[in-house]
Amino acid sequence: MANSSCVTEFLLLGFSSLGELQLVLFMIFLCLYLIILSGNITIISVICLDHSLHTPMYFFLCVLSTSEIFYTIVILPKMLINLLSVFRTLSFVSCASQMYFFLGFAVTNCLLLGVMGYDRYAAICQPLHYPILMSWRVCGQLISTCIVSGFLISLLGTTLVFSLPFCGSNKVNHYFCDISPVIHLAYAGSYINELVIFICGVLVLIVPLIFICISYGFIVSTILKIPSVEGKRKAFSTCVSHLIVVIIHYGCASFVYLRPSAKHINTSGKDRLVTVTYTIITPLLNPVVYSLRNKDVQLAIRKMIVKKGFSTKTL
Repeated sequence: MANSSCVTEFLLLGFSSLGELQLVLFMIFLCLYLIILSGNITIISVICLDHSLHTPMYFFLCVLSTSEIFYTIVILPKMLINLLSVFRTLSFVSCASQMYFFLGFAVTNCLLLGVMGYDRYAAICQPLHYPILMSWRVCGQLISTCIVSGFLISLLGTTLVFSLPFCGSNKVNHYFCDISPVIHLAYAGSYINELVIFICGVLVLIVPLIFICISYGFIVSTILKIPSVEGKRKAFSTCVSHLIVVIIHYGCASFVYLRPSAKHINTSGKDRLVTVTYTIITPLLNPVVYSLRNKDVQLAIRKMIVKKGFSTKTL
């Protein structure tokens, strides 16, 4: 793909227009990045070490946290370096690689949230059939499907973008190689490529979201039939964390990607702010929301801390 292109590297403009404020942003984003890593690693460790959390719901959460870690690793380290450096370039291949892995993990996360919605439906609406509907074999198949589908869709999107000729400006008006700001630099007409990418975006975002909405329609209907208030509260509490993450993730991603033409997208202001939300805030919210609102995870964290403290005293 690079052989047909005049551009050999891209310049990421990022937050360069903010001048000295970039140092402040560096400190803020560095702290958030460390919290994302430590929070998600804590969630993964707790789920792996506590046998009471070895259930499909926490298995999916563990995979989601793992995906979120790699998702942020693809973007944030380079963004942090660029905030302190005047050399904000990425080679053609590096830009394509960053887009491929970013989209791969992003699409995987979208599909995983859909699967987690189905898991909640099966647990609440089909409790007697739950062990069969969500057996470990089925869980493994669902996870594999999400990952393979995510990276196949990513491969399609990245190929459609970088198969275009880039012979003009190489200035990417963003802090990473995202689809819209990169395809905007294409020298030739990119209408067909944009249309296919837009259709893929609709399928990736809207189809799982509709599936989640239908699942929660059945869930709400089932919860309303539970006679006791405590039973309703307990059933709904298992879904709140997932709903919060779904609303933020799908809301922000839909705002940025579900617009048909990159030529009319202004990535200089509002879009960058929204992109920061789903590339930084969403991975940050996952461990916070699931740990603060989930008593099982809270209990497991306390047990791990107590066990570690006991081991330290013994030594």
